[in-house]
Amino acid sequence: MTLLLQNIEKIISLSEKEKELILSKIEVRNYKAKAVLLNAGEICKHSYFVNSGILRSFNINDNIVEHVLHFACEGWWIGDMYSLLSQKPGNLFIEVNEDAEIVLLSKENQEELYLKIPKLERFFRILTENSLVAHQERLMDNLSLSAEERFEKFCSKYPTLIQRVPQKQIASYIGVTPEFFSKMKAKMLKK
Repeated sequence: MTLLLQNIEKIISLSEKEKELILSKIEVRNYKAKAVLLNAGEICKHSYFVNSGILRSFNINDNIVEHVLHFACEGWWIGDMYSLLSQKPGNLFIEVNEDAEIVLLSKENQEELYLKIPKLERFFRILTENSLVAHQERLMDNLSLSAEERFEKFCSKYPTLIQRVPQKQIASYIGVTPEFFSKMKAKMLKK
């Protein structure tokens, strides 16, 4: 659980008693690749922290096209924020990309921790703000950058994911078809 506590302590400091309390409120589970942690239409009841492996969130449109919203590897959080906060059915799937060890923090336990360790609210507020900034930046990139530029930005921002995530998922993340992605990548390699 050191990775989880290190992640929190990048933003706030914790006493030993607070660390013990946090560890008493989480659940650690191991999942095999392709396991689905959350289906669209379900209510998200947990925030997920990745100890090892990779998760992704995505939705599927009416034409059965997958749209990858987010990847999360070691040391990252993921969840369906809309559903988790509103406690209404969400529209995201969360799936394990490669075998993973995941920390689950239920909404109820998170709320209880806020009361007992108020500075945790600050931690999660900062996480939420950083997520909002990243999503806004990604939206602006999708509106203003070419597919090649979006791919180059993905490669520089997430260099460890390039070898670990299927190309069709990267294509989905940057907003192109797998066929276009293959042609674009071949063209970029020739340069």
